[in-house]
Amino acid sequence: MIQMVVFDMAGTTVDEDNVVYKTLHAAIQHAGFPCSFDQVLEWGAGREKLQAIQFVLQSLNYSPNDTEANAIYADFIIRLSAAYQALHIKEIPHANEVMRLLRQKNILVVLNTGYNLTTAQTLLHKLGWREGIDFDALITASDVLSARPFPDMIQLAMNRFQIEDPSVVIKVGDSTIDIEEGRNAGCLFNIGITTGAHTHNQLQLSKPDYIINNLRQLIHIVDNFNQETFTQP
Repeated sequence: MIQMVVFDMAGTTVDEDNVVYKTLHAAIQHAGFPCSFDQVLEWGAGREKLQAIQFVLQSLNYSPNDTEANAIYADFIIRLSAAYQALHIKEIPHANEVMRLLRQKNILVVLNTGYNLTTAQTLLHKLGWREGIDFDALITASDVLSARPFPDMIQLAMNRFQIEDPSVVIKVGDSTIDIEEGRNAGCLFNIGITTGAHTHNQLQLSKPDYIINNLRQLIHIVDNFNQETFTQP
């Protein structure tokens, strides 16, 4: 039986109009590294944000040193803080409903993200989502040594709830890096969703177990699997 679902935040459960990646794009360009917004999404989505900067620039055949990358990241944080002051945050359609239904089925709901803790908590505060009431735990890139695609965030969530077997865990995310993270953790299902950074075709490149267009579809996947498991002789 499924015991935990780990959801990415931006683009999967939280609709922040891609402000993080728009801001990341602006910071990279301001530093003198030409790139497109689509390139930032393609190569940076889902990653811890300093890592995203480094990965985007490397993918564009730039070789920034640590000082340059850290300067871009510092500028990004300042820009993002300003952007968030007036930003209207809303949930991805049906996110709160789906989280509530899962918790009613005694399935743990964990949010994980490539954001740092401060950014993630800002988003949750704007949504009014509360740990222990709307979801069970928040795990951010600030909490682990190795962010996505490494499995550390999922493993930390499992350890927090004394889950030893990853085959009772599902990972849901809107980027290929989410799928890689879940696969590296050994999750039962790694599910891509088309509400965020990557398209259906881009998600297919990471060979997810399912690609969904609406979070409600996740409930059918969970119910079908649990029913089949329950009825097996």
